[in-house]
Formats: sequence, structure tokens, C-alpha cells
Amino acid sequence: MLVKTRAIIIHSIRYREADLIVKAYTQSSGLKSYLVRGVLKSKKGKLRASMFQPLTLLDIEANHKDKGTLESFKEAKVNPAYQTLTTNIYKSSIAMFLAEVLHQAIQEEEQNTSLFQFLEESFLWLDANEKYANFHLLFMVKLSSFLGFYPHQYHPDLPYFNLLDGEYQLDDTNKYCIQNENSELLKQFLLVNYNTASTIKLNQVKRKNFIEMLVLYFELHLHGFKKPRSLDILHQLF
Repeated sequence: MLVKTRAIIIHSIRYREADLIVKAYTQSSGLKSYLVRGVLKSKKGKLRASMFQPLTLLDIEANHKDKGTLESFKEAKVNPAYQTLTTNIYKSSIAMFLAEVLHQAIQEEEQNTSLFQFLEESFLWLDANEKYANFHLLFMVKLSSFLGFYPHQYHPDLPYFNLLDGEYQLDDTNKYCIQNENSELLKQFLLVNYNTASTIKLNQVKRKNFIEMLVLYFELHLHGFKKPRSLDILHQLF
């Protein structure tokens, strides 16, 4: 079936000499995998390898057989082109990290318009704004709501955050209950948006500890989720 839809590139890997296998999150059909033939050699074709960098936003026309095999693009157009996300080393490092997170976290091949809208609006915000040091932290907190484990039963007086159950509570009930700077920071991130997240002041150590806690949180709730390899680069840059 020929489908026209918006798509966000999540991951691409070289296949054979000149092909790419691309994973994209589509507005119409959720996660899809595509074989892009000859794109690493072609200089005149309609499809170019640069279109399939992590988090690129595309309008695509694709053949979806929906049989669990690799699909194929008929046409693809970058829309819109990022202004800073691919040229700013800090933003591109965030993009690489979040693409890794999404590659592991999203598995469903079904339409989820709300999730697609969240991803698209988030990446456009990152591209357009200057104060983004806490962006990836808030992004992961927000993403958890679409994956089914957003922190709940929040109350400012409850001291422990239970990473296993995803809730604040009065007592320490298992080894994944934390009462420290990270549990207090999470309370702050639950109350801000991208525009106000920069008001949360973090030094390198605090930011590193908080994101390590978020990675553990994802590991506990998503089967097979592992610490992204690009996280070490983020630690160095931020």
C-alpha cells in the first residue's frame, strides 16, 4: 500500500556496500524499517544519505506491505530542515543520545499520533532555542508518559521515589527507593516545560547523576533497554 506520511528518523545502519537500513517513527504507522538501496553511492538520486541522520524530519511516500519485512521509500523530502541541530556540536550530541533512547524504547508498529506530535514538537523546539542544557533530561521524563511509566502519586512532602513502581511514597520499601538530590530534582522536572526547564540550575555532577538515574528508571521499565553508548559523550560536553 502506498502511504504518504510524516516520519522521524530514529536509526540507520549501512547494509552491504551502498544500502541503508533505516528505522523511522511514522505518523501513520508507528515504527517502520526501510531498505534504501544504493543511497551511499548515488549522487543524483532523489534520496540522499544525509536525509537519514538521527531525528531528521521527513515527508515521505512509501510502500508499506505490512508483512514484517523491510519497506521501501518512493519519495522523501526533508521538512523542515534543521537550522542548528546538525551543526551545533552540543545539540547534535543530544540528538544522537535521544535517537539511541528512542531506538531502544519504541517498538510498536502502530499509529500513536500523540507520541509523534510530542517528538516532532520537541525536536523543533531544540532546534530553535538557545537554553537547552536540561532539554534531554526533561525529554526523558516526558517520554516516560507515552511509554507507560510516568512518575505518579506526586506530592511534595513524600520523600522517597520508588523507581520500580514509578511513584513517590512515605517509606523505603525496596532497594530502588531513593531519597536524595535526584528524587528532589525529579519533583522539579515534573513541574516545568521546555521553556522553563533552564531555571533548574545543575552543575556537571548533578546533571550526570540525574541522567544516570533516568537511564536506570528506563532500564527497570523497558525490557532490553541498556545505557546508551553516546551518554559518555554527553557527560563530557555538559
